[in-house]
Amino acid sequence: MSATRRPILDAHGIGPAFSQIATSASLEDGEGCGPGEAIAELIRQSAEANAALMRGDIDGYRALNPHTDDYVLMSPFGGTPTRGSQMTDERWEAVGRFFSNGTFEQEVVETYGSVDMAVLVIIERCRVEVGGLPSQDWPLRVTLVYRREGVEWRLAHRHADPLVNGVSLEQAAALARGEGS
Repeated sequence: MSATRRPILDAHGIGPAFSQIATSASLEDGEGCGPGEAIAELIRQSAEANAALMRGDIDGYRALNPHTDDYVLMSPFGGTPTRGSQMTDERWEAVGRFFSNGTFEQEVVETYGSVDMAVLVIIERCRVEVGGLPSQDWPLRVTLVYRREGVEWRLAHRHADPLVNGVSLEQAAALARGEGS
């Protein structure tokens, strides 16, 4: 956080980060809804957008979940992070075709926010056909970072992993070495 933002946040009594549960008062700056309401809306928006994605509705996903220009995706499949600049219309269409016939549920683990940043820590529970594989459960641990740009909240970062059920130390070590399970 920049040194110039800390005094602004402190003046509003919210410090560098706060939980949705702990803060429901509106900000005194008059810009949009209060932080609790903004996070509640991001939770709803995230669930609707990801439900659309699991059905293969990439246009619905993108309309409900705009990304920042410097967006970074750390996919549940690992590998090099994907940057927003790499996401051409053709690549977005391919993402839409990758998922089909899915259902989506979202469990909120924790939320954090500030005047212009919000973080959702969630468990996504999907049952979906992925990449041509038969339908199966795909639970993911996910961290979403949203940044406010003007009056709009945009997704700046998504990090997901399939470790909801946990792995042993040996399995984690094998993955770290690049070995299959």
